[in-house]
Amino acid sequence: MTACSSSTLDSEFELNTPTKAPTSYNQPTNTTLPVTALQTIEPSQTPDPTVTLTSTNTSTASPTLTPSMTSSPSITPTYAILRGKVLEQANCRYGPGAAYLYKYGLYPGFNIEIIGRNELGTWIVIQAIGGSNPCWVKASLLDISGEVMSLAPTSLPLPHSPFYGPLTGVSAQRSGEDVVISWSPLFLRAGDDSLQFPYLIEAWLCQDGQLIFTPIGSWETYVTVQDEPGCPESSHARVYGVEKHGYTNWVEIPWPQP
Repeated sequence: MTACSSSTLDSEFELNTPTKAPTSYNQPTNTTLPVTALQTIEPSQTPDPTVTLTSTNTSTASPTLTPSMTSSPSITPTYAILRGKVLEQANCRYGPGAAYLYKYGLYPGFNIEIIGRNELGTWIVIQAIGGSNPCWVKASLLDISGEVMSLAPTSLPLPHSPFYGPLTGVSAQRSGEDVVISWSPLFLRAGDDSLQFPYLIEAWLCQDGQLIFTPIGSWETYVTVQDEPGCPESSHARVYGVEKHGYTNWVEIPWPQP
């Protein structure tokens, strides 16, 4: 793999209270008669009926308030952004592994910013300090100031091929722990060959009781991988065609479980 020239690299490195109802009363009427009037009342007369005053003071019951359940706030991990220095000439790629297309080169002594990692911390995402053109490089090729696992687990989108559709004829056969994956060839137009792996498999394989992400580049239309039993999650994989402009849409591989 040929690293980009110094001038190309320099361009790459030009340096996320309840309310109570109002009280209402019927005011009693003053029914006291004048003395003269009382003296003229005949015994046979029926006195006026007694007026009973009824209070209209109605108490409105307060509504019962049901406390709402407030969920506990989720805790968002805080990740670091580190600095590092390139120890030796290195290829920076579009994905975390040598199976991915080359993006640009890194040269010894360059200071870079480190913004992410893969699950195992073996590959890291770097860019120029203050830059915006990230890529993946093998962590062992850098002198890193800080703890790699303090970086955020990261993924970057792959460049898409505008000229080719997904692969066809994708299948997989198992023999014990060996799984043979195969597909029909991708025929490229003249000049579209990347001169790198023309096929990419991204596999999540069971190894020692856990799923391990494993990118695999292939020159052929088949590849054999090892997939052990004993993982709580099912293994799976997908395959891409690769040309110099980018990657075809991936195709899910029909995975034969143990």
